[in-house]
Amino acid sequence: MSAEDRALSAQEEIEVLRRQLLEAQKLTAIGELLGTTTHEFNNVLMTILNYARLGIRHKDEPTRDKAFEKILAASQRAAKITSSVLGMARNRSDSLEPTDVAAIIEETLVLLEREMMKYRISIEKQIGEVPPALACGNQIQQVLLNLLINARQAMLQGGRLLIKLEHDTSANTVDLVVRDSGTGIPPEKLRKIFDPFFTTKPGPDESGRGGTGLGLSACKSIIEAHRGRIRVESTVGKGTAFTIKLPVATKDSPKEISAPTTIPAISTSVATTTGEQSASS
Repeated sequence: MSAEDRALSAQEEIEVLRRQLLEAQKLTAIGELLGTTTHEFNNVLMTILNYARLGIRHKDEPTRDKAFEKILAASQRAAKITSSVLGMARNRSDSLEPTDVAAIIEETLVLLEREMMKYRISIEKQIGEVPPALACGNQIQQVLLNLLINARQAMLQGGRLLIKLEHDTSANTVDLVVRDSGTGIPPEKLRKIFDPFFTTKPGPDESGRGGTGLGLSACKSIIEAHRGRIRVESTVGKGTAFTIKLPVATKDSPKEISAPTTIPAISTSVATTTGEQSASS
């Protein structure tokens, strides 16, 4: 075998491994999403069961009225969760198509609402009017879920989470910003933040999430496969902000095209407090 053939064979093996890693990252993200949905729905069912028992035990009208109100509120939340799950099911295609990113934000927040309240995270939304992005909705939801969970984990004593959506008319992109008021990331770690298996966490937290180093690497792979960009800025002690730029679905865009299964060689800006660096796959 010639040197050229050996080099080609090595490249093919690397490409196979990259595809396998991307699939593993996707499965990890889907597992996170399903785990969150199941946990949230179980919380709602427990609320309904407990107040139903309360209403059965107490015959007085005020107690029963209170129980009915709580059951109604929990049922309405269950309907919202079901709607979010149906939205996830609609977005299961691996194709790129015009996607309502604002709807994906709302559906994802429904799944994390109780978790954010538990950890004393206040959420501020700045959702502007934006055109549809050319994206795979299910994959963008996986990315958003990962960023929101990371932000929650960075705010150990509670804090503020900003989610901003706007249209960059000059670049013709839909820009999504997730900013937390957490601990921040030191510059020496920020440079490696998108590397596979690199993590700033000692291991999974009490909810069982985090510590594998697959999350942000998967986010980077997914956004680059969309021909988009992801940028991170962080200041120790002040917080971290991730910015995702997705292409707008224009009239000239194909109605449905297959998302790349490999990771394109598109540079990703990594902004630190001391300047900007470029990280490419």
